[in-house]
Amino acid sequence: MPDLTQLALFCTTALVLAVTPGPGIFYVAARALAGGRREGVASSCGTGLGGMIHVLAGSLGVSAIVLASAELFTALKLAGAAYLVWLGLRTLRSARREAVSGTPAAPVGPRRAFREGVLVEALNPKTAAFFLAFVPHFVDPAGRVALQFAVLGLLSVALNTLADIAVALAAGAVRDGAAARPALVRRLREGSGAAMIALGLGLAVVRRPAA
Repeated sequence: MPDLTQLALFCTTALVLAVTPGPGIFYVAARALAGGRREGVASSCGTGLGGMIHVLAGSLGVSAIVLASAELFTALKLAGAAYLVWLGLRTLRSARREAVSGTPAAPVGPRRAFREGVLVEALNPKTAAFFLAFVPHFVDPAGRVALQFAVLGLLSVALNTLADIAVALAAGAVRDGAAARPALVRRLREGSGAAMIALGLGLAVVRRPAA
């Protein structure tokens, strides 16, 4: 395992990356703005589980196989891109439908928010590429490499999940505080939906990392 200095550097870098806006953060924000803190936190736990799937796949060598195969990488990125675009469009439609009808849409519920959060993260090949490119720099090759990869990866996922939960709580507070200003909440939801669509389109054209 890395020494304390390396571990501190790893945690600092992982935390900076955790608070960098990405698909997970925008999805969590959209869910909290639409359904409140419970849906936001549930979706955060979902993205956390999706990240753990990548950590397990990376420690077992599955991620390396996917990234090495043009066909598998393309299939995963297109599935992830399509899912993000679909979620973004659904968010936009829901927000605009509420504006027209004046009636809030029914929340999707914590369980569905959790499941969708898992898929948002699990279908993102850039997460797999990140773990394979970042974590090995802090692994001691003389030790149990797979175990070290798993521990560091799970630590990174924990930081990501905490950042997502913070976003969920903040977005939920904005939703509650702006209850008398539904137009503001609608614009924020539309912004989250548009961001997910943009990220999905960007994911669709991302290139496979060089070997």
